[in-house]
Amino acid sequence: MKALVLEEYKKLVYKDVMDPEIRPDEVLVRIKACGICGSDVHGFDGSTGRRIPPVIMGHEASGTIETTGQAVKKWHKGDRVTFDSTVYPLDDWFTLEGRYNLSDNREVLGVSPGEYRRNGAFAEFLSVPQHILYRIPDSVTFEQAAMVEAAAVALHSINVAQMKAGDSCVVTGAGMIGTFLIKLLRIAGAGIIIAIDIDSGKLASAKEAGADKVFNASEKNIEEKIKALTNSRGSDISFEAAGKNETVNTAIAAARKGGTVVLIGNTSKTIELPLQKIVTGELKILGSCAIRGEYEIILKLLEDKRLNVDDQISAIAPLSEGADWFRKLYNKEGNLRKVILIP
Repeated sequence: MKALVLEEYKKLVYKDVMDPEIRPDEVLVRIKACGICGSDVHGFDGSTGRRIPPVIMGHEASGTIETTGQAVKKWHKGDRVTFDSTVYPLDDWFTLEGRYNLSDNREVLGVSPGEYRRNGAFAEFLSVPQHILYRIPDSVTFEQAAMVEAAAVALHSINVAQMKAGDSCVVTGAGMIGTFLIKLLRIAGAGIIIAIDIDSGKLASAKEAGADKVFNASEKNIEEKIKALTNSRGSDISFEAAGKNETVNTAIAAARKGGTVVLIGNTSKTIELPLQKIVTGELKILGSCAIRGEYEIILKLLEDKRLNVDDQISAIAPLSEGADWFRKLYNKEGNLRKVILIP
């Protein structure tokens, strides 16, 4: 099969590789669409250390089942499917507790951090276990289904936050996850939604997605401006979707006393935290990792036309041109949002 292989950092090669084998409980998926995630772009240059070459990246994908393993009964050739980005064992303690995203033995598609190498979906075929599959509704396209993973990550963070209708919310980092956060917060009945980013283009997109107010991170006195919009308190919930020292501290500064800060961004390994503000303000600092069952909800929102993902797709291109699109994203050319590659 053909695949886009990260042979070394900043070197992607479209080449022939061996077709994946499937185990009895797995299916072979013919990939129809795979989105380039921001984490793939960071993996491209080695900045996160989680995509050690050689590896086939890609975890935001959809396709049709080509063949099934002997133990697979409810899935059949031709079924239209998408799948969780996390491969997890069913007998793990965390899985049995309903928190498979925290499994000690989880592996992420298209990731090779050193402990494992799990090839991903920038390829013609991919083998995945049947328990991470989700059926795509007839009215949802393969390209739309390739956007489900990013939206599900955003929805999981809202579930982690235990948001209530009317809660004031700040979203720091208006990239793909941040934009979906804004859309889903609006659907979920949030109160005022405020977006913060350094990029004026992303702030414009955040406004279109449903943010009531946007601030450029370079502005002065943002904390006071947020208080002025939230009854002099600060936000009930503050989401951080960039994963950098400055943005995490911005998110914490935006939260009211007794408020909740949810950290989604995972770019930096370590950051500095304002300990005294957290302690004296009794802030709840929560991490949100990947997805835990949110795929079906996102697929239903797409089917019902309640969530629009098409406005986030900047380009649909052949997988053979993938190296060029990675370069454009890496160099931040053209204000690109999501690029979807088609094998």
